[in-house]
Amino acid sequence: MTDRPASLTPAPADYTDWLAELKTRIDDARQSAALAVNRELVLLYWQIGHDILARQGREGWGARVVDRLAHDLRTAFPDMKGFSPRNLKYMRAFAEAWPDGQFVQAVLARLPWYHQLALLDKLDDEPARRWYAAKAIEHNWSRNVLVMQIETDARGRSGQAVTNFVERLPAPLSDLARESLKDPYRFDFLGLHDDAQERAVEGALVRHVTQFLLELGAGFAFVGRQVLLDVGGDEFFIDLLFYHLKLRCYVVIELKGGKFKPEHLGQLGFYLTAVDRQIKSEHDNPTLGLLLCKSKNKVVAEYALGDKTQPMGIAEYKLLESLPAELQTGLPSIEQIERELRALPDDMQEED
Repeated sequence: MTDRPASLTPAPADYTDWLAELKTRIDDARQSAALAVNRELVLLYWQIGHDILARQGREGWGARVVDRLAHDLRTAFPDMKGFSPRNLKYMRAFAEAWPDGQFVQAVLARLPWYHQLALLDKLDDEPARRWYAAKAIEHNWSRNVLVMQIETDARGRSGQAVTNFVERLPAPLSDLARESLKDPYRFDFLGLHDDAQERAVEGALVRHVTQFLLELGAGFAFVGRQVLLDVGGDEFFIDLLFYHLKLRCYVVIELKGGKFKPEHLGQLGFYLTAVDRQIKSEHDNPTLGLLLCKSKNKVVAEYALGDKTQPMGIAEYKLLESLPAELQTGLPSIEQIERELRALPDDMQEED
């Protein structure tokens, strides 16, 4: 009689819980090991770059020494990657961009090397690099997401919405809420043009909710679209409802297809009251409102918020610029573009 396969052997009591615990411990250990390896690699690259800088400055070595060094290091360590002339030049640029070794050790060593290259290639000033590095660590951005955030000027747009949060929310909640909103929001990933109607934009945002959440920023969780509110027997529908995990509050988002008008805030305020009374729990902070419109007069927006007692913000959203019909027919759809992107090979392999 053959032995019963281990997978069919009845598990002892508490075995399933123990196995789950072991899996968690193994995953944690693997992640810790990967982080430790990355940290040592980044610090090694910074030190090599620092040495190249110092020796070139002190002894007048020319650029060709990098090619010689690359050859000698690859000969000495044939199984190691990362010693191409191009990568050694990046190490030199890395050390030059970050002369503070303590900052590299305390902060930058937490980011993978290819994140470091993105910061070097895409940004010219240190304050911007520091901001994006901190956000990449805080939100665990992949390299592609980091590049997208840089190219869409996330830093320049953060905290720029017109709000009344300072007057209507206690500190530090007001500061965190203000920094959680942008202006403008970029919805070009929807593939819609400026003449798109509100409902079309709303539907596309839900279909592309992953990109939408990425554009909104960390902390937003999608609750629903056209959320029903029953007020005194009458039905009302919220365009988009979110919950912000850090702010611990609901966020009502209303879309307007044209220019901002002060009367838009009346409808938004009504929805905030309804959510506070019907959905919000006693442990949640006051519900926030965000009105997204295609354009706004900033002064008018500030005036309109002046007498509002509920926390609200007003920001613009940007779609694709409209194109002539004869050109539109030759453009791929957003679905086609996404399929093409998924089929692309990894272009981040090291250059030998």
